[in-house]
Amino acid sequence: MTDAITAECASPEPLLSASAVYDHASGGGSIASARAFTAAFLAAAPSVRGEPVADACVEVAQLVVSELVTNAVRHTDGPCRLLLELRRDALEISVIDRAAVAPVPRGHDPRRIGQHGLEIVVAVCESLGVEPDPEGKRVRARLSLVRTGPSVRL
Repeated sequence: MTDAITAECASPEPLLSASAVYDHASGGGSIASARAFTAAFLAAAPSVRGEPVADACVEVAQLVVSELVTNAVRHTDGPCRLLLELRRDALEISVIDRAAVAPVPRGHDPRRIGQHGLEIVVAVCESLGVEPDPEGKRVRARLSLVRTGPSVRL
């Protein structure tokens, strides 16, 4: 009998990456700033990707960023770091904060007011994961940028 070792292929280096830090002091301004940062980042995509990111994908990316940064700013102590990594067919959005506790999406409840952020992220992204980080934790969402037919696959 032989032992088999399997490994997940490492994700290729991003075509483009950038990060920004947000904290509680800026309040709601940090969310607007994170959305603008994401739009500006994706506007640079044609120079490295060869084609622009569809407007619908930019809007969804801004939504995901605002949900993840909002969670970090509201529910953790200290600043959070937003990291955007552009790949040929996807955008990886990471928010690193100082809390070790992982966020948990709540079950669907149409009567609940607010607290639907992670449900939204799960619905529009290919994947959502939480990893330990030396600073606390890293919440990583992968958003597809691939067009399928006349609409954009979300």
